[in-house]
Amino acid sequence: MSFDNLGLDARLKQAVASMGYTEATPIQTGCIPLVLAGRDVIGCAQTGTGKTAAFVLPTLQRIQPRGHYISALVVTPTRELALQIEEVAKTASRSTRHRAGAVYGGVGYAPQRQAIARGVDLLVATPGRLLDLANQRDIDLSRVEVLVLDEADRMLDQGFWPDVRRILALLPTRRQTLLFSATMSPEVLKVVGDTLDNPARVDVSPPATPIEAITQSLYPVAGTQKSDLLIHLIDKNRLERVLVFTRTKHRADRVARSLERAGVSSAAIHGNRTQAQRVRALNEFKRGACKVLVATDIVARGIDVDNISHVINYDLPNVPEDYVHRIGRTARAGKSGSAFTLLSPEEHDNLRDIEKTIGSVISCEDSEGFHYDSSRVVPDPERNPAAPKHVPAPAGKRRVGRNGGRGRSGGYRGQR
Repeated sequence: MSFDNLGLDARLKQAVASMGYTEATPIQTGCIPLVLAGRDVIGCAQTGTGKTAAFVLPTLQRIQPRGHYISALVVTPTRELALQIEEVAKTASRSTRHRAGAVYGGVGYAPQRQAIARGVDLLVATPGRLLDLANQRDIDLSRVEVLVLDEADRMLDQGFWPDVRRILALLPTRRQTLLFSATMSPEVLKVVGDTLDNPARVDVSPPATPIEAITQSLYPVAGTQKSDLLIHLIDKNRLERVLVFTRTKHRADRVARSLERAGVSSAAIHGNRTQAQRVRALNEFKRGACKVLVATDIVARGIDVDNISHVINYDLPNVPEDYVHRIGRTARAGKSGSAFTLLSPEEHDNLRDIEKTIGSVISCEDSEGFHYDSSRVVPDPERNPAAPKHVPAPAGKRRVGRNGGRGRSGGYRGQR
């Protein structure tokens, strides 16, 4: 749908044009008129569907550009997300004369306090730094008209909800509240239910379901060969913009070093990196100065980069839903994408949980020209993600023999 039909005023339609948007996404089409009408809204959509603009644009229209106090507050779990929402808000507010800013941990306190003192209409904040400012009485939230809770499921998972409750106590009881989340579990709805007033709900994708445009493939491999296979896949497929996920910070650094030694430009991004290092790595990845960004799940939601062709799971996540969030970094804005998973023998339990969550079996592949160690374990092609009983293998899927070739029976051997 065109933005002309959503009720945005001329200033914001000018901002939309300057941001390069031509048609509204489903989450924008569903949410913008409701927010403009003053309704509380629950929006369920994966990252990359345009949900930031879905709440930033109508919120700017609903508040006056006073600059003397905070009229709109966006609470989000990570620094990267705060920066990206701030960027959208600043771009949109060039046409409206609102002041937008962000506060988050990991950087100096004084500059953020000074920015608030100069005046902010729309503030984006992570919970910890916002409470620090409130406890020092360096921020006044008593006139907030619109509250946005972004990535509510992640804030619940990461234990931020007690902080969010403290923030809610600092806000006016009469306000508009918007809640956005990639998944809307019963646990999320239970803890947020009393913060919303007769909310309208907008769902644009089923919870915890991978985007259909993503081609998913498993590459069974010995754990000791993962780095070699990763390099082989990147070189063979001539991959140029790849996001690689590891389970730990140490492994992220180690994988990035291995790629660099192999001549593949890469950078690591995780919780132990300073904010400046994380921003620099993300910017280099965005502009193509490095072709591979290696990340941990803690920053996965904050990586908002267009045209990522491949997501590679160097390690499977412990939480099945994190697999969905990971692969959702590709196939954005209507484009297709691919997700490769390097599967070591000790990760088969994780695989079973993931396939049960997504409701389908991920097909196995071999990469031609790579010499696999015989210790790898290939999953049974007749596995059923929903039950232990056997079902026929999906037609047309390539079947890999125990040492990487096709067995005479065409089936997976699954032996050491």
